[in-house]
Amino acid sequence: MSLPVTNFKPQFNITRASHVVITAKDLGASCAFYTETIGLVLTERTNDVAYLRGLEEICHHSLVIRRAGAAVCERIGLRVMTPDDLDTAKAWFDRQGVRSAWADVPHQGRTLHLDDSVGTPLEFCAEMEVVPRQLQEYHTYRSGSPQRLDHYQIATHDVETATRFYTDLGFRITEYTASDDDALWGTWMQRKGNTHDIVFTNGRGPRLHHFAYTVNDVHDLIHACDTAGSTGFGDCIDRGPGRHGISNALFAYFRDPDQHRIELFTTHYQAIDMETPPLRWSVTNPRRSQLWGMPASRRWFFEATEFAGKPVHDPLLKADPVTLESVLCAQH
Repeated sequence: MSLPVTNFKPQFNITRASHVVITAKDLGASCAFYTETIGLVLTERTNDVAYLRGLEEICHHSLVIRRAGAAVCERIGLRVMTPDDLDTAKAWFDRQGVRSAWADVPHQGRTLHLDDSVGTPLEFCAEMEVVPRQLQEYHTYRSGSPQRLDHYQIATHDVETATRFYTDLGFRITEYTASDDDALWGTWMQRKGNTHDIVFTNGRGPRLHHFAYTVNDVHDLIHACDTAGSTGFGDCIDRGPGRHGISNALFAYFRDPDQHRIELFTTHYQAIDMETPPLRWSVTNPRRSQLWGMPASRRWFFEATEFAGKPVHDPLLKADPVTLESVLCAQH
């Protein structure tokens, strides 16, 4: 397999991961979790929807939670540079035979809906309402004090097909995991200059594995874990704290009341310079998942949030990750 090559001159300019839209069966419980246990800022709430953001963010929302009878992810959002990029994107997708449609989305400018090559529902926007930035309102900081939405990780049945879709749109691969015969298990791709805006990993999909907010330092990670424990959500800590080999991030993962997974992390590195080659990790190397810390449980690898109305497919690549359960079994 040859690694997908980035198109460095895409016809429209995607700038970053922007926002995620999920549903909750109990909107009040979900809002309480994200504001008190995680530490996000509540921008606005009605009876049926809540909009939240990080302390650094000046746009209206990076997390949208809608009341619904089932817990799913509706869409992940990507920003483009200008409104003209949206028109160019629509024309480009039309030429590629990718169905897309304009959508009227509250608090956003014109928004374009489509599915990527493996069925992940996306929305592109160029503009969003501006609200007061809370970055220096330090007296309001709580729990992990999340600063901004950074990335998504998607489980997919076909990592190579997903990766080629995004490299065609200008995404660069910073790190990747491959089997001994070079079949892709996972790719970490970025547009904004750090290690990733979107990740695709091998698994039943498409499903949202997690969305991630950056925090200032390791104290914030530990404080979020302590807050989870003191607010009755100690068992919602899904993994960590620990440090990934891939991306070098210090991390902790949490599950919300509907079992959506959110990561808080710090210490990604810059990946701006074009001569920086993608870093390869073997799927059998446990250091890719954690330089230190306990291995992830099976549920971390195999449980994820389904996308609304999207069929889920079994992965093409058969490769079992090293899990906490397999390590404990080997020791006994």
